[in-house]
Amino acid sequence: MKKFKLYAAALLMSGMGATACSERFLDVEPMTQLLDNNFYATVSDAEMALIGCYDGFQRTTSNGNQAFYVTAEVLSDDCFGATGNADNRIYQVLDRFDPAQDPSQNNIFNGTWSDYYAGIFRCNTLIGKLNGIDFADDEAARPRIEGETRFLRALLYFDLVRLFENIPLITVPTTDNVPQANPAEVYRLIAGDLKFAAANIPANAYPKASAATNDGRATRYAAQALLARVYLFYTGYYGQDDLGVTKAEALAGLEDVISCGEFDLVPEYKALWPAASYLPVPEDNSLDMSGYAGMGNVEAVFTQKFNSTQDYSGNLDGNRWQVMMGLRNTNHSPYGQGWGACTVNPDLLSAFDPLDARKIASIIDIKGDITGDNFEADFDVKDQREYTGYSTKKYSPTCFPDGASNTGGEGNFQDSQDQDFVLIRFADVLLMAAELGSPSAQAYFDRVRARAGLTAPLTASRENIIKERRLEFAFEGIRYWDLLRQGLDVAATAIATSKTLQSGGEADMVVISADRIRATRGFMQIPATQITLSKDVLKQNSGWN
Repeated sequence: MKKFKLYAAALLMSGMGATACSERFLDVEPMTQLLDNNFYATVSDAEMALIGCYDGFQRTTSNGNQAFYVTAEVLSDDCFGATGNADNRIYQVLDRFDPAQDPSQNNIFNGTWSDYYAGIFRCNTLIGKLNGIDFADDEAARPRIEGETRFLRALLYFDLVRLFENIPLITVPTTDNVPQANPAEVYRLIAGDLKFAAANIPANAYPKASAATNDGRATRYAAQALLARVYLFYTGYYGQDDLGVTKAEALAGLEDVISCGEFDLVPEYKALWPAASYLPVPEDNSLDMSGYAGMGNVEAVFTQKFNSTQDYSGNLDGNRWQVMMGLRNTNHSPYGQGWGACTVNPDLLSAFDPLDARKIASIIDIKGDITGDNFEADFDVKDQREYTGYSTKKYSPTCFPDGASNTGGEGNFQDSQDQDFVLIRFADVLLMAAELGSPSAQAYFDRVRARAGLTAPLTASRENIIKERRLEFAFEGIRYWDLLRQGLDVAATAIATSKTLQSGGEADMVVISADRIRATRGFMQIPATQITLSKDVLKQNSGWN
């Protein structure tokens, strides 16, 4: 633990900003000459440190370690672990909740753990320094900066506590060997931070009209939406209502987001995603991108921002997990190549209504069953593990008709991906409000379904809302947590399966046991390195020994 925290302290000052391009707010000059003893004095210092906190949040993905998003998809019932047929079996360990799939893989999340605590370290440092900063010339900046910082800390902790449940709760910079906290304490900190953010970030701080320059900033509305997500997960999984926020408060926050006038549904569902909306133009080897709603569109409540300038010379600002979602070593414009993780469970296809526009917008149809565009002959099935004939589309890399990656930067399909990760969409706000019992629940529910092309009457019951969430948010890192918050047995039953797939072109029986999911309680393995560094103060989660 001490080794990591020293690293994080150095990272705070040496990596204060993300080196990047264009107009994104994370673009700041590196400030490696700054030291703790000559910093944190002015409002501009505080603003720069805040950008360092956003950068710390971005690095949880751009460092290339096991990403929270990809993990959430692997764990769900919508995807299999997959990857290459000759790869290690990390994704099978996760997919089957079973360390026996590859006993040597006991550090899958070591980099993830370090990256998240590095980000938390930055947030804790800035929060602890605010009282020493002179805000006399801009008193309104203090609560806004603290609100944004606490939002980021809450988000980082929410990811960690959902992945591991039993984690150290650290609220000040320290090198102490901190034991794991009761998860209820972590959730109460998260709720408190989000309530503070919602109350102290001005509603007009980052208007949607200026999304070209402020997209990705924490807002009052993002805090209210995330608080509702936290409330639903905590009260659902633990069956306790001691979070420090009531159901009525969570719903009121969502209603505020809905009524504020800043957000709306993008009219056409596929327009939300580059790979779903781009059209190849072979005549001039280009992509028609006019159908894409764009980054920072009216439906995005909060996004994690990325740039295409990541490289192997220390610039960390790209979406490193996106390459995992690409077709295994195959380009089929507009879909670009990647490492073939998260092949789609065919069971998901049957869950969609035939008229549902979200099916084609969400799933790449290699076999042509959905679209008729069969390109299986061009796909190297022998290189793919757990092949189903379907791949995820929403976060697929994209490429030109000649197969070249259309990213900027160095154009490297591995590290130049720059598609933003949309953590919260307005559709989620509508469905959460419906689930929490809004008087307008049926109208919100119908609104989401109508956009998908579904107009047949359907009651907005909780059961129907959960089913709708699966289809609306397929491959957005939400489904697994929606299952788990309905109860461990519900999740275990839904995820458990026995299917014969193809790995390396040969039949491969994939068995996911409900008992394994119950044994782990749905949580992941604490990294062995972190347990060792803690001198066994950290204890391994059940089911992973």
